[in-house]
Amino acid sequence: MRSQPLRSGQPRYQQTRFQQRVAEAGDLLVRWASNPWRRFSLLLIVLLSSFAIGNGVGSIGGALSMIDQVWAFGCVLLIEAAARLRGRLRRRPDGLGLQLLDMARMGLLYGLLIDGFKLL
Repeated sequence: MRSQPLRSGQPRYQQTRFQQRVAEAGDLLVRWASNPWRRFSLLLIVLLSSFAIGNGVGSIGGALSMIDQVWAFGCVLLIEAAARLRGRLRRRPDGLGLQLLDMARMGLLYGLLIDGFKLL
């Protein structure tokens, strides 16, 4: 059974508890990170986690002897998609999502660069 479209042409979906919790999770994180030390620790965790992921992607791709160009292309696509998403996050007033995205991008790129320098 299809839901009836609204006047704007978008279908109306049922609000479940899961959808409400997911919507509330972002607000809870912003409120939790209003303390500067908590925000700093959250940003540091994201930076170091993405650094580890970037370092692991390069190492795993090389160890499996898979096509390194495909791994590199995937990483470039991921970083470019994050750069495109950055424009949407700039409009939000809290700025936490933008900072988290920037830290993730920097960590991933730095991890890939360090892994590339190991090969020299």
